Amino acid sequence: MSMTPVDILSFKESGRKITMLTAYDYSMARMLDSAGIDVLLVGDSLGMVVLGYESTVPVTMEEMLHHCRAVSRGTEKALVVGDMPFMSYQVSENEAVHNAGRFVKEAGCHAVKLEGGREVASTIKKIVRAGIPVMGHVGLTPQTATALGGYKVQGRDLESARRLLEDAVAVSEAGAFALVLECVPDTLARYITETVTIPTIGIGAGPWCDGQVLVTHDMLGLFEKFCPSFVKQYAKFSEQMKAALADFAREVGQGSFPDEQHSFKGDSDIVEKLKMSK
Repeated sequence: MSMTPVDILSFKESGRKITMLTAYDYSMARMLDSAGIDVLLVGDSLGMVVLGYESTVPVTMEEMLHHCRAVSRGTEKALVVGDMPFMSYQVSENEAVHNAGRFVKEAGCHAVKLEGGREVASTIKKIVRAGIPVMGHVGLTPQTATALGGYKVQGRDLESARRLLEDAVAVSEAGAFALVLECVPDTLARYITETVTIPTIGIGAGPWCDGQVLVTHDMLGLFEKFCPSFVKQYAKFSEQMKAALADFAREVGQGSFPDEQHSFKGDSDIVEKLKMSK
């Protein structure tokens, strides 16, 4: 049975921690789903780790929908959340609802995620009113990181902490079913988690959130360009992959691959008859 936003909401009350990881393709979605991850986020982080952009800003709706479709096809149990890209929900509330609907109708997502606090609360209300579950995202919001002073921890002083709390409450009251807290001091994240009625999912926000999310490529050591300080790398697969690729190149160059074990045995009589029939 598939995970639903109602299930995610219920975990806060029961105290069950929520697990969320990013997925961008069919194969990874199948692996994460079979591992029992609760939520698969098709994050706009794909712009950096899959498409090679310098930030998440250039990612388009069509790129997001393409990857969401692949993830949806590879998922049976997890909740699939599509990340609404920059400028897909800021222009107007009607356009935001239309684009959110595309994630559900065209890409098979169960919910959408969008960044922002009080400034997007009315947009969240309208999307939810249209029957589309919404996950919020406050703290460090990568789409507008430049306006926040770059990729750094948010809410370190009293005024910014107050704004963060107000944003979190606004998103909760607007009808979101969960809230990502990114790069927030652990004590502030704990207070926000205790204050809002919806589950918080932390990324660089300490241990007291209701769940945790990481970029899969970061935690598996697949993305080498940089690794945020809050990421625990559970594996370093890039090193194993490079070693395997080098072995392949060497064996092909030496002529030791493919060997008899990895070839199909042929019938020499057929070849002889082919030669005679020329």
